[in-house]
Amino acid sequence: MTRVTSHAEVPAGEETPPSTETEEIDALRTATVDLPDGRELAYSVCGPEDGSPVVVHHGTPGSRLFAALLADDAVEADVRLITPDRPGYGCSSPPPDGWTWGDWPADLTRVLDAESIDRAGLCGFSGGGPFAIAAAESDRATRLALSSAVVPPADDGLARLARIPYALRLLFPLFRAFASVSGPESVVSQYTDRSVSPAVARAVAADFHEALAGGTNDGGARGAIGGASAVEHESRSFATESVDPDRLDLPVRAWHGIRDDNAPAAPVREFVDDCGGTLTTADADHLGTLLDHGSDVLRWLATE
Repeated sequence: MTRVTSHAEVPAGEETPPSTETEEIDALRTATVDLPDGRELAYSVCGPEDGSPVVVHHGTPGSRLFAALLADDAVEADVRLITPDRPGYGCSSPPPDGWTWGDWPADLTRVLDAESIDRAGLCGFSGGGPFAIAAAESDRATRLALSSAVVPPADDGLARLARIPYALRLLFPLFRAFASVSGPESVVSQYTDRSVSPAVARAVAADFHEALAGGTNDGGARGAIGGASAVEHESRSFATESVDPDRLDLPVRAWHGIRDDNAPAAPVREFVDDCGGTLTTADADHLGTLLDHGSDVLRWLATE
């Protein structure tokens, strides 16, 4: 039987006491589900309980707290937003050896079952793109939206660094320590050049720090190294593996900024063309595209 509890053993459906890093993220409910191999998978839920279900896949790195950036849009679009911590991030257990995004649909199915969701729209932001694409092969997916997404095989900065042994495992804990001292703006600057509101800056920073908690949620170096291992694992797979658009049989739409320096646009355009989907280009950068078009993404995914 699937067991669902909220973080810190609070029953599902009840508010989770906020941590010091996530006190601004009080609109999210966190829950965990047991997986058949003994792992746990954490996820957040926000938006109306009777809204159209949408699963959002966070970036690399990222966590369930990414949902805070879309929480208001979810309410306006009447969307019930589910955002899992992928294996190795936040409060989710590390992935087993050999685990890839091809194994992700089975994990996600347990979340959907726990939330009594039959079918859902899927969104992939940044490094969440390959996982959303993999999940879209399931007959439980209704639509696939990509926002500033990585589409493998990729040759971006993280993918190149991932080829250097332990580079990302060392880099991200150091940057996390720096960001803890320098504040949210140092994290935001990695994703956008624009000035954002304090609330957005706090949400972006909380998502980043929670991602590198790496299942320990204690804020220490052990957790940061665990989360960085997930970044390394995913980034290396983005550089060496590829997605297959021929395996998809559902509506596909992508939003991508013409000034996005974090995720190349060309692979997204090719993927969407091969799927017979639609690409909307934006005069924006990586995070800016999501901030400008997040509500459009959710409304489209909620459309039957």
